Amino acid sequence: MDWLDWLLLLARVVIVFFALLILVLLLIWMERKVIADMQTRVGPMRAGPRGILITLADGIKLFFKEGITPTLADRPVYLLAPVIALLPAFLAFAVIPFGKGVVLFGREVPFQIADLSIGILWILAMSSLMVYAIVLAGWSSGSNYPLIGGVRSSAQMISYEIGMALAIVAVVMYSDTLRMSGIVASQDRIWNVIPQFPAFVIYLVCGLAETNRPPFDLPEAESELVAGYHTEYSGIKFAMFYLGEYLNTVTVAAVATTLWLGGWRGPAPDVVPWLWPLLWFLAKVLLIVYVYIWVRATLPRFRYDRLMAFGWKVLIPIGLVWVMVTGAIVVLPEEFGRDTVVTAFAIGAGVVIAIMLIWPLVARRTEEASTS
Repeated sequence: MDWLDWLLLLARVVIVFFALLILVLLLIWMERKVIADMQTRVGPMRAGPRGILITLADGIKLFFKEGITPTLADRPVYLLAPVIALLPAFLAFAVIPFGKGVVLFGREVPFQIADLSIGILWILAMSSLMVYAIVLAGWSSGSNYPLIGGVRSSAQMISYEIGMALAIVAVVMYSDTLRMSGIVASQDRIWNVIPQFPAFVIYLVCGLAETNRPPFDLPEAESELVAGYHTEYSGIKFAMFYLGEYLNTVTVAAVATTLWLGGWRGPAPDVVPWLWPLLWFLAKVLLIVYVYIWVRATLPRFRYDRLMAFGWKVLIPIGLVWVMVTGAIVVLPEEFGRDTVVTAFAIGAGVVIAIMLIWPLVARRTEEASTS
């Protein structure tokens, strides 16, 4: 790499950084307006046209607000936690391809910061770092409510990371690559959301828990813990936690788009060929974010024991079963032939459906016989 390559790489980093910040500003405004519409309200209207600058106004207010550090806080860790909350989402986005790329100065410039051969492992590593920010914030604040929020978060995020990892493992097995661009390339005929739909649902649910969004926002439950792990934070430090949460939401949606929805793939005209893949990627990310907003406006917060039971007793067992099914789908056609495997799966699915239809009748008759 010469100086021009390094300059183009730096330009991509800067552009992605500011694009994510602007996207988060629009996302927060979008969430307020969508939830307001679902609740028959108008939402923010004062700052900018249709209130679109409300997030910028909030950011300016928090930036100039006085920051208060608790007396009993562990100051170095207390100040470090908000920074850690921001970094994982930015770093995880580095391996996500968001377009075909362009040719500048005779060089092909991909719309991806780094195409690592272990891109999936990088995503999993960065997603696991978010829990450190929350735990350190709760522990270093010197207060009981943040500590409880931090402990809740450590248990919740570690539990749901297992389900998320199982969903991603199924896609890796099906695509036969760890490289993010390779997974996008493997979806040239059919998106993974169709053959890997159970893994897609598991990932979306675990993504809600990983980003602490309702109905899985137990680490910051205001009805129980005031504000949870960031109770003692104010001003710009609180804004960094707030920004980190929404950045993680965008990153989770971008990973889901890349692994299951074909990434930047979509029909496009020959006019400005580099723009349409970028727009397709953005549209898919916003669609997943809209689903998350819809869930927030619809479902009440889980009780903590039910949250943990749902992760360990439902998502993880289903994820394990689906990994085994995916392994069978990948390996068995090579051993026994495609037609034989398709016939066997069809017969198995028919047997399962028949049992599901017959079992309620048998159970009802058994119950009537026992009562009589």
